[in-house]
Amino acid sequence: MNESLFAKLKRVRLADIGAFFLFLLALLPAAVYRRRRRHLWLLCEYAREAQDNAFALFCYLRKEQPQVDAVYAIDRHSDAAKTAEAIGPTVDFGSFRHWVYYLAAEVNISSQKGGKPNAAVCYLFEVVLGWLKNRRVFLQHGVTKDDLPFLHADKAKLALFCCAAQPEYEFIRDTFGYADGVVRLLGFCRFDRLIGTQPEPGLILILPTWRMWLERDCRTDEAFLESEYYRGWNAFLNDPALDTLLKRTDTRAIFCVHRNVSRFETCFSSDSDRIAVKKWDEVDVPDLLTRAAALVTDFSSVYMDVAFMQKPVVYYQFDRQTYRERHLPTGYFDYARDGFGPVTETASAAIEALGEVIDSGCRMAPVYRERAERFFPLRDARSSERTYEAIKEICSKR
Repeated sequence: MNESLFAKLKRVRLADIGAFFLFLLALLPAAVYRRRRRHLWLLCEYAREAQDNAFALFCYLRKEQPQVDAVYAIDRHSDAAKTAEAIGPTVDFGSFRHWVYYLAAEVNISSQKGGKPNAAVCYLFEVVLGWLKNRRVFLQHGVTKDDLPFLHADKAKLALFCCAAQPEYEFIRDTFGYADGVVRLLGFCRFDRLIGTQPEPGLILILPTWRMWLERDCRTDEAFLESEYYRGWNAFLNDPALDTLLKRTDTRAIFCVHRNVSRFETCFSSDSDRIAVKKWDEVDVPDLLTRAAALVTDFSSVYMDVAFMQKPVVYYQFDRQTYRERHLPTGYFDYARDGFGPVTETASAAIEALGEVIDSGCRMAPVYRERAERFFPLRDARSSERTYEAIKEICSKR
């Protein structure tokens, strides 16, 4: 949802103030450094992650386009740092050197809008004041399905906005306010790895998204336990019918707590020994999406990855009205009309739908398979190549 400038200022932290001074200190060194590395491409995701579209592109560049001066920004203390370092050059996320690279780079590439040394400081100088006119490429984290005002042209000022689906591309092109040629249908770099993958039989992934109002409304665990979000997912995880279903079909499930709900991750548990509750930083989400035979989610865009692989999805949307009113407004995607699986509102209905999926051998029903094929026209494992060519094109323009 749109936020006032005052609301944004209330979220300013001491780290943001420190980053402001790092930014100022890096300006002159960056101007000098740019003369040495005129074609530096800087890539990143979240500070501690190397598993999304930016990392997939980084891997492609190092293997297929080694002439590109590509560097990946990653927190050097993170578990993912060694993974990134094994692929190619890295820089410590948020460090002074990261600021120098960011300001000197020919292009900054991220799967996250906030993929910068400090999102608040960069937003101030790139969007609010408009003083910093560096090239910024947005690879996206998930397929955009809702209207996201913070990604509109006046709020993001991107040089390239990459899309993976035909309806998504048309919606963003026509409503987000970008100039011709900025929004491109290229496919997601990480989707290249999904072509031809085989699921692990008997593994169900349960992965809900977050709710932005929880941070404001739930200051304590006690308050979170009273939230509609917790009650909805707790009812599903601890419904005896789910345990019975998993045992009857010799199936196991992994429930992954979303990263933005991590402060409440200890609140979640299940009485079933067939369900493992995992923290976000304990798992490799792309790996789980590949391995899972089916997915249960609410509104998380990870169902797009699963649909791309033509595996079944069950939607459990117990708080749909509240979600639309307080989290994200409706975009072009109607779950009943466009979704890739049955849409349910109660735990019992979701479990019944999941049972039908499992009993079918976890095969995507024809109606949903046809929707997925129309939705994703690019299935040739060349998304990274197209993205590279598109970035090269915008870098050639002065």
